[in-house]
Amino acid sequence: MSNTPSVADAELAKIIGSEPARGRFKVLRWLVALAVFAGLAAGGWVYFHSRAAIQATPQFQTEPLSRGNLRVTVSATGKLAPVNQVDVGSELSGTIEAVLVDDNDRLSKGQVLARLDIAKLRDQSAKSRAALASAEAKVLQTVATVKETRANLGRLRQVAKLSGGKVPAPTELETAEATVERAIADEAGARAAVEEARATLRSNETDLTKASIRSPIDGVVLQRKVEPGQTVAASLQAPVLFTLAENLAQMELQVDVDEADVGQVRDGQSATFTVDAYPNRSYPARISLVRFGAETVNNVVTYKTILNVDNDDLSLRPGMTATAEIVTAERNKVLLVPNAALRFTPPKPAEAQANSGGGLVASLLPRPPRGLGPRSRPQNARGARGARGAVRQIWLLRDGQPVAVPVTVGSSDGRMTEVTGEGLEPGLPVITASLGATP
Repeated sequence: MSNTPSVADAELAKIIGSEPARGRFKVLRWLVALAVFAGLAAGGWVYFHSRAAIQATPQFQTEPLSRGNLRVTVSATGKLAPVNQVDVGSELSGTIEAVLVDDNDRLSKGQVLARLDIAKLRDQSAKSRAALASAEAKVLQTVATVKETRANLGRLRQVAKLSGGKVPAPTELETAEATVERAIADEAGARAAVEEARATLRSNETDLTKASIRSPIDGVVLQRKVEPGQTVAASLQAPVLFTLAENLAQMELQVDVDEADVGQVRDGQSATFTVDAYPNRSYPARISLVRFGAETVNNVVTYKTILNVDNDDLSLRPGMTATAEIVTAERNKVLLVPNAALRFTPPKPAEAQANSGGGLVASLLPRPPRGLGPRSRPQNARGARGARGAVRQIWLLRDGQPVAVPVTVGSSDGRMTEVTGEGLEPGLPVITASLGATP
């Protein structure tokens, strides 16, 4: 076969290399480019509009409606104290001769704690005893005087009878009668002086007894505040020498309950508390008294509440600071929702997006960023709980849309709230927050 190009091939090459053929090829290239651009524009329009549709759909955070137990507590702080604490002092002034007990010593009722120097008291008792003896002797003397004056009056009356009233003179009889009456009065005064002397002696003997300071209770010494040789002055106020506790196995916790919580606290409610000395240990207690009288410290009004505490192991000590959790309500197997669900309000519908007008070019232009939609207004914890028994509403998520459901609220522990209502059952998705549009 010959390698010489044919006449037909030469003609074809001539046609392709001509100017009209090159022009048609350039037009074809522009048409292809335009078609590619139109395809990209259509794809971008579809992408941006689908993204806008997704962004227009709000997203929600949900938690399932649950059934469980609810415990409502009130927190309060206070100090531990003995049930019966006694400050023992001295009624007498003097010098402490001996101290017979020390801190933490166990005591029995009547046990001697300390003694005063009794030298002066002993002398006073001796003086009173001598005064009593003198007064008793005075009584004997007045008794004898009464006998003498009565005998003299009797003789004068006999003489007057025998003489027919001639002797003695009437004035003499009257004087004798007055003398008898004075003797009788002296006897009465002497006997009263005896009673006075006896009372003085008893008082001095009582002071001798009080010079030995004794325990008024069975208990333990919490604090000793006196030393031998110390002078005690009890002229104006009895000084405190010892502080005693009756029984440390039974103590009381005195806490201050805030006025906002005192309406929930009642006698007989149970509680638990902790102390810094044993942070991992919880002690049980029970309320015995909620005082009516208010105490105001730094413009904060509180009410003193007394809790009974068992301290059989003596691990608790008077004066320890304790933090108590008082159980004011317990609800078992009730429907619970987070408090955030009671505060939630769904966002308002988003405004119409670019698909409402503007065409392809407008859809391709950049827009300002969309907001996440309005949020519900925050409320404080008290507003979230609302009044017990009040009708509120929660929002359930159904088919991707929030649906309002009325509920009646019950007790709340500050995080979860008891609710009741028609159609409620565990597992329903309860909306707690709006997450806004999907980015």
